[in-house]
Amino acid sequence: MDSSAPGPPVVVGITGASGSAVVVHLLEALAADGIPVALVATAAGRAVLREECGYSLDRFRRPGFVEYSDADPAAPIASGSRPTRGMAVVPCSANTVAKIAHGLADTLLTRAAHVHLKERRRLVLMPRETPLSPIMLRNLTSLAELGVAIVDPAPAFYLKPKSVDEITRYLAGKVLEQLGLPQRST
Repeated sequence: MDSSAPGPPVVVGITGASGSAVVVHLLEALAADGIPVALVATAAGRAVLREECGYSLDRFRRPGFVEYSDADPAAPIASGSRPTRGMAVVPCSANTVAKIAHGLADTLLTRAAHVHLKERRRLVLMPRETPLSPIMLRNLTSLAELGVAIVDPAPAFYLKPKSVDEITRYLAGKVLEQLGLPQRST
């Protein structure tokens, strides 16, 4: 982590589920507020970000932004002794939900989520799956009962959004809210 960045980072995980535009807005909001980010993306997460948004993770590099390989078990975010402001997995695949719900920490992303659970830190998941199978519903319920915030990527139609961009900004704001971080009005 950049020593000039204020405070501990927010850990951001990106998986291969659809919905990468939300994490783009999340990362932009964190950058605008100068909040450090420790990012870990699965290979599928990188591919979906490129496919849906046309971006690589290079777009988000800045002071206070550190990217870790999902295969790096020695990364600082794999340890509970490293403080964080919380973790958000956006978007979160059904596979990742299942691994976190059942304590499988076989990648850096799932290990970091496990650390947030065991240390009782904020953990926010935005699952992107529809329809939800009974197994997925059980996994999400299990996680919610452990205190994990589940942010459903459902549009707030009552706000009468005029674009997909407005919807994804709103959803990124909901993630920030669950992390206990201020939202910028857009």
